[in-house]
Amino acid sequence: MSTVPPDWYPDPSDVGFLRYWNGTDWTTDRKPVLAKDSVDRTQALGQAPKVPLLGARAHAKRQSEELADALSDNQRLRAHLTSTGGLEVAELQRLRDQLAAQITEQQTLLDSLRTQVVNTREDQVLQEIGIYEYRHPLSDAVAYRDALKHLQGEIKYMARRDGGAIEASQTWAVNGSAAEGRRMIREYSMLMLRAYNAEADNLVRGLKPYKLPTSLERLDKIAFTIERLGKTMHLRITPGYHELRRRELQMTADHLELLARQKEHEREQRETLREERRAQEELARERARLEKQEQQCRDKLSALEAAGSASAAGADDLRERLAELERAILALKNREDNIRAGYVYVLSNIGAFGAGVVMIGLTRRVDPADRIRELGNTSVPFKYDRHTMFFSQDAVGIEAELHRRLAHKRINKLNNRREFFKATPAEVRELLQAVTGELVEFDELAEAMEYRQSLAVTRDRDRDRE
Repeated sequence: MSTVPPDWYPDPSDVGFLRYWNGTDWTTDRKPVLAKDSVDRTQALGQAPKVPLLGARAHAKRQSEELADALSDNQRLRAHLTSTGGLEVAELQRLRDQLAAQITEQQTLLDSLRTQVVNTREDQVLQEIGIYEYRHPLSDAVAYRDALKHLQGEIKYMARRDGGAIEASQTWAVNGSAAEGRRMIREYSMLMLRAYNAEADNLVRGLKPYKLPTSLERLDKIAFTIERLGKTMHLRITPGYHELRRRELQMTADHLELLARQKEHEREQRETLREERRAQEELARERARLEKQEQQCRDKLSALEAAGSASAAGADDLRERLAELERAILALKNREDNIRAGYVYVLSNIGAFGAGVVMIGLTRRVDPADRIRELGNTSVPFKYDRHTMFFSQDAVGIEAELHRRLAHKRINKLNNRREFFKATPAEVRELLQAVTGELVEFDELAEAMEYRQSLAVTRDRDRDRE
């Protein structure tokens, strides 16, 4: 009859010891083999559990056997030398040092392989409960990278066995066996944790900033469902682990929101540069046109002066025209040099946005009406009505001050390029007068011709149907 205790088997890495097998894995509990256990140990060897060895573990076992062979050769060589006395003491010392170096090298390699086995087993355990290394949305965010790495480390640590990610009853029994009960609890816990992690990862990968409250609520429901289904076994996702996964969702949403704002800002900058480049091109073309006319006037005036007609009426007209062109060219040069100069406009579109909504912006175009026509393209059902359009050397400052005073009435709170405000033209006129300090020409009535004609057509059709 075997005297070896239950679940104790010969240690695969050291035949002189017994090691405890917990039903799933080798533990670190070991004890030496006693003389009285030698026969029973041989019998137990045939009953040792069949443990699947990874390639690294098989290599480690082979290195252990080689180490044992080296020690055996060392002992045999010592015995032979003692019996024959065939070598000098110096030669014996050299051989001993050589063997010691080989043993040290083999032991170092064996320790390295054992570490690889442990890391491989940890990755395998994490994959079994649904923790995978996938491309996280925060991976490219420099500001969030370190925080994410730390958070993921906490998640992995808790997700490992007995790490505290899930808790359940430890007194469960199956068919009267506590060991079978513990096994069932362990397997069911892994299944529930795997389902929870899979759902959490799906929420992270598909997260949109505006969906954060919904995603958090969904994650809460998953944790609640697992606790409800595992009520009999007192099984649940621990609050600490659940909070880590919630923090992961919140960090991801913050990053995605920041990224969206950066992209929107870049788009706004590109739009501003395009508008500025278009304005500069128009100014350059207008300046070239005026300079050409100026040169033509100079040539005609020079011809009249050469012909002795410098005092004629035509010469005076040319001089007056030349002065006008010089003033216009100078004004264009000033506008090119002063990037704050431009036209401030106030528009409305009752047919598209309803009454009580205005648009306040600026343009540096030579002909500001071109900008108004572009805004009223096919993206809106009706053309814009212009309430005012005036030139200022500090159009940028006037627009910014109007936007600041109407910030609480801005319709789009996130995108400042959407320059729409819930205000009446009369309110804007009063603000504009206070900002500029002068009475600017302003038309409070929106003509909205196409919109009003469309309403009339609709009324006529309704009347005809009646």
